[in-house]
Amino acid sequence: MEAVTLILILALLCVAFVATGVYVSVKAVGAAKRGVDRTLTQARRSVEDTTLRAKSFGQVGVAGELAQLRLSLRTSMRATQEALNAGAVEDASLSESVALFERLSAHGRELDDDLKRLEREPDKARVAERLPDLRERTERVTHAADSLRWAARDRAQRFADDDLASLSAQIEVESGALRHWATGPDADASRSAADGADAPHRPAGAGRPSADRARTAPESDEARRAASGPEAITARDPQWQPTYPWQKTARPEGTV
Repeated sequence: MEAVTLILILALLCVAFVATGVYVSVKAVGAAKRGVDRTLTQARRSVEDTTLRAKSFGQVGVAGELAQLRLSLRTSMRATQEALNAGAVEDASLSESVALFERLSAHGRELDDDLKRLEREPDKARVAERLPDLRERTERVTHAADSLRWAARDRAQRFADDDLASLSAQIEVESGALRHWATGPDADASRSAADGADAPHRPAGAGRPSADRARTAPESDEARRAASGPEAITARDPQWQPTYPWQKTARPEGTV
């Protein structure tokens, strides 16, 4: 019984591996086919655009004008498609514009087919009669496509400008916060210390009132005397006698 169960499990695993391999192979083949188709389409468009440019510049008359109309139509429609598809990835509100462009693309493809058929038309006189109508249709389609493209670009540019303005304002706020790294009494003390360090050194007593200088002068004299050491002791002059206010004046000798 256990052997049968083990065989069934192995069989299921093999089937799962085979199914996974087939699925992966199909997806790989599909992706490769889409890549080849995309490459062929781009190559065909490049060849057609090159041919139209050559015809528009190298031919005159009806053939040259038809080539110019087709080239203008294809260039405008392709540029609008690329702009809308790129913008719709980031801006979901462009989905309606993409839907409008799909409807416009139907008219553009129909017009391009008409212009392509007229290029092979042998009756050039009949084609010349239809040129004014074809030119007007081409201008209407290209004008609508250009309007959608430039509106999408202006919208993206406006969003980018608004985001840049908001970012600049946030950076200014952050820069101001980084410059005020200390607040309160500590900041005042730091600023005072910085001001004292920047100010030139002044000697003691400079800039003080005259009374302060008068008080400090005796102290400076005493300091100088103390620094010079004790004064020499000299004999008192015998002729010099100190007088006091209460002392009587001495009488001269030999007088009566």
